[in-house]
Amino acid sequence: MIQTPAQEPIRSAAEQVRSALRQSIIEGALTPGTRLIDASVALQHSVSRNTARDGLRLLEAEGLAVSTRNVGYSVRELTVEDIRDLYTARRIIEAGAVRSSVAAPGRLLEELEQAADHTEACVRRGSWTAVGTASLDFHRRVVALGGSESLNTFFVAVAAQLRLAFSVIDDEAAFQLQWVPRDREIAELILGGAREDAVAALDRYLSDSEVSVIDAVRASLRARRADPGADPAVAEDTTDPPVPAELRTTEPDTKEHTA
Repeated sequence: MIQTPAQEPIRSAAEQVRSALRQSIIEGALTPGTRLIDASVALQHSVSRNTARDGLRLLEAEGLAVSTRNVGYSVRELTVEDIRDLYTARRIIEAGAVRSSVAAPGRLLEELEQAADHTEACVRRGSWTAVGTASLDFHRRVVALGGSESLNTFFVAVAAQLRLAFSVIDDEAAFQLQWVPRDREIAELILGGAREDAVAALDRYLSDSEVSVIDAVRASLRARRADPGADPAVAEDTTDPPVPAELRTTEPDTKEHTA
């Protein structure tokens, strides 16, 4: 699970509220357009309404919420331009971290491998929302190889915005499944010291992912313009894709649902 790095100081109750809401976004529990009512946030996190509003303002400053006069806050909906910007940042940060991984301590390399293992375990369970969260965590582990706490903290917000982008994809299972073996490929190249090959594999991964997400966002916007009152969940195909043989297990599948 992606978490706020232990080294990031939590200086106020409002920051704790912001961090908790951000984590809910990363886990897929809060989706674009969800209303964030200060009274409900205050009750959920046992803080005053003023503190809740301060937390929501911090969430907005991170690009994860928007405020509308006389309406209040809601979870942000990303545009195509937002997504392009996110992937530009990812290319710079993740490629730089891979190139710097020669100096990474063994502990961080072990955590990278464990993150790839965890993503594959989520696939075997058929926990598709968890697969998305685990894949984001894998890429956080890639960033951690760069040895910069500032970049680690920044990437948590990037990961949360990426989750918002992923949320418009109708068939999350099929979308997430295609990246799992590619995460493993990147991990094996890094662990084997083939850093430039890993950078090349990462660049292909990010280019393909960016195109897929942009296409999904455009399709979602087009569908909403055509039928503003339509509920996208009604037409969603919930059939799970076949799990690759190498990721299968005899354990019974389980489904994870988010509130």
